[in-house]
Amino acid sequence: MSDQNTEFPTILGADAVFKGEIRFEKGMKLLGKFEGQINSEGQLVVGDGASLTGDAKASVVRIEGQVKGNISAGSKVQLSASARLEGDLQTQRLEVAEGAVLIGRCVVGVNGQAPRGGEKIVTRPVESVMSQPQKPRTDTTPSTPVAATAKK
Repeated sequence: MSDQNTEFPTILGADAVFKGEIRFEKGMKLLGKFEGQINSEGQLVVGDGASLTGDAKASVVRIEGQVKGNISAGSKVQLSASARLEGDLQTQRLEVAEGAVLIGRCVVGVNGQAPRGGEKIVTRPVESVMSQPQKPRTDTTPSTPVAATAKK
């Protein structure tokens, strides 16, 4: 058995169409079409050309295909350049490749938990944040050069 099969012992093939609920412990690679709920303590990969319609919860979620639903990852979400996510996501870490599409709300932080009480969520479309040129920081106190004089 290859290492890939031990990392992803559950594979839903490219020609498969499945509706329902899936639970798994280690890893699952979705290459076909799935509609429903996915729950795992392991890793979920939605492959390039695959589609998930529904909510998914896993430790690590890597999206290369299309997802219409909410994603919750205890550790990390990775959106590849071919990824399209239409839904909300919660995670501790988020990696987004150039070209990925995300339409929804993100909560990224310690344990992927939503802010409490006095904390504030700021939302902007991803494209507007990425397309703005970087501006020099103005929140630091500029140092004033001091002229040195020498005695003769």
